[in-house]
Amino acid sequence: MAPNAPQPPGQSVFRLRVQLRDVNPVVWRRILVPGSIRMAKLSPIMLAAMGWNNSHLHAFLIGDKRIGMCFDDYPQGEIDEKEVTVLQALREERRFVFEYDFGDSWEHDVVVEALTWSYFGLKFAVCLDGENACPPDDVGGTYGYSEFLEAVTDPEHEEHDRMLEWADGPFDPTEFDLANANALLQKVR
Repeated sequence: MAPNAPQPPGQSVFRLRVQLRDVNPVVWRRILVPGSIRMAKLSPIMLAAMGWNNSHLHAFLIGDKRIGMCFDDYPQGEIDEKEVTVLQALREERRFVFEYDFGDSWEHDVVVEALTWSYFGLKFAVCLDGENACPPDDVGGTYGYSEFLEAVTDPEHEEHDRMLEWADGPFDPTEFDLANANALLQKVR
């Protein structure tokens, strides 16, 4: 849609495909989000859909813009995520990066698959599909996750019991529960 084109009637709805970079097995989700929400709400939506616990800082890298939390010593030029809607931030963009947990450096590639307009308002974000379990928070980034998977999938591994205890029980990297993802999304306010 051209910047000055008239806006169709109804509410904008974005279909996004969110994929975690550099992990195996590949972790991704496809979600629908209202374009009218603030970017500050898009972050907990994406985190809930992926399976993160939302306990770390984050930022969006969209074109040449950085949209973030503007917390403490935030980078110069960062746009406050509370001031921008998803539609304003993404109108012409088809790809962007979502960074979560600057210590573990989780980067998500996000593709805008579609922008549609609906006469009916989308009350909650919806997860349409996905694959594989998200790494646990604080696992130590991609390297730590690889080591974690090695330990939890091998009962003979010296760290097996300790890692299972740390993870609060068994961890199946191929698990994805669509109903649970949507239940978590309905809690995002």
